[in-house]
Amino acid sequence: MIIGADGTDDVTILKSSTRLYAGYKLRRVYYSAFSPIPDASSVLPLVQPPLLREHRLYQADWLLRFYGFSAEEIATGTNAGHLDLEIDPKLAWALQHRGLFPVEVNRAGRDMLLRVPGFGTRTVDRIVTERRTRSMRYEDLVRMGALMKKARPFITLPGWSPGGLTDSADLRARFAPPPEQLSLL
Repeated sequence: MIIGADGTDDVTILKSSTRLYAGYKLRRVYYSAFSPIPDASSVLPLVQPPLLREHRLYQADWLLRFYGFSAEEIATGTNAGHLDLEIDPKLAWALQHRGLFPVEVNRAGRDMLLRVPGFGTRTVDRIVTERRTRSMRYEDLVRMGALMKKARPFITLPGWSPGGLTDSADLRARFAPPPEQLSLL
């Protein structure tokens, strides 16, 4: 799909991808940012969309295919139908659904663990396997390769509680620091 050649928002694109996956059993949809061509049709925009938009669509597509999200769920973390360019779609969804968190890692189901920012499919599979024989601790998640900087506000474990992080008003700012001006020298 060419992204940014018309006014289609990201949620509409993700819904189209969902239809392609379900209706045509496609394995993968590719996204490509529109690149303006000199002397092209006047109906095409003259400005290229940010490449980060293409990246966010790939992240959202991954959530659709491997994490059990629907396009409607991803849409809850959008602004006017467009994915947030400052934070990834999974984190945006988690911030919109703070009431579901923190998740008790030793008791939560696989589907809910997949929704924790910082936990990938391999990490979740390792957690599910390991906790059959013993209780998981914070150090175990670090050893498994979980991105604990993202996961900390969204989980509880023996020896770890997010405390006020979950309800912190500046939680989003922790993940999307304000932009800073770069110097040329």
